[in-house]
Amino acid sequence: MSSTVTARERAAWGFVAPALIAIAVFFAVPVIAALLLSLTDFDIYALADLKNLRFVGLQNYERLLTNPLFWGAMKNTLWFSVLGVPLAIAASLFAAVILNARTVRWRPIWRVVFFAPYVTTLVATAVLWNYMLHTKYGVINWILTSVGLPAVDWLGSPATSVPAILMFVVWKIFGYNMLIFLAVLQTVPDDLYEAARIDGAGPWKQFRHVTLPAIAPTLLLVSIISVAGFFQLFAEPYVMTQGGPAQSTVTVLYFMYEEGFKWWNLGSASAVAFILFLCIFAVTMVQLWASRKLGGDHT
Repeated sequence: MSSTVTARERAAWGFVAPALIAIAVFFAVPVIAALLLSLTDFDIYALADLKNLRFVGLQNYERLLTNPLFWGAMKNTLWFSVLGVPLAIAASLFAAVILNARTVRWRPIWRVVFFAPYVTTLVATAVLWNYMLHTKYGVINWILTSVGLPAVDWLGSPATSVPAILMFVVWKIFGYNMLIFLAVLQTVPDDLYEAARIDGAGPWKQFRHVTLPAIAPTLLLVSIISVAGFFQLFAEPYVMTQGGPAQSTVTVLYFMYEEGFKWWNLGSASAVAFILFLCIFAVTMVQLWASRKLGGDHT
């Protein structure tokens, strides 16, 4: 019996070995290398000649924590996340609940329409949104002026640049989350809704006491994915505003890009990457802790 188990274990390790090797080569090794890089002053001079490379310990991290530009990027990233995550989850969950209703016609078509932005090239759609948000010729301002409202300089003012990018990001990603919610909603038994209707529960109470508890694990998963995604915003502000105006849309990842590929401070950029990882990890742990606590209180 033991030989059979051993043979099975060997076969299992043989099947997973290629994946483990790929993870080690393309993930673990680069991560370790980046961590070591963050402890050096690797720059364009070291890139030309490794003799110029010096070990500086935690100086990159100390310099970042005293850099107001880094803290500004962190504040912008938190602002994007605090506003964007609830908005994206609410929009995707609302769309999923609507499309899950059997009374909605052409449901497959609507699913494709809502999911299409997610699979569309990000840069192309960002450029399109730039034209839509144009102060003078954009269709959004044309709609506003048509109903008697003043045109808005969406991407030219710090007060409106963040909401403008948020509109684009939520439109871009909510279709993916919608499909996840839609899949789990279809697993909720109809008997639960029927029992709730018999007890006199209206649509809101059915959603609160039947739908939400049934999709709670998926809601946690989507929230973790969304937080990680908003913490890693880069392409959207890079294409739409180049971090402006007045650095109001510079995110941590955008700051890391400029450190590494504009100023060639690759050691500092690696330090930014690990600080960002620690932030995402900490927020994820808080989400998991809150989910367990709320779940325990509920039970």
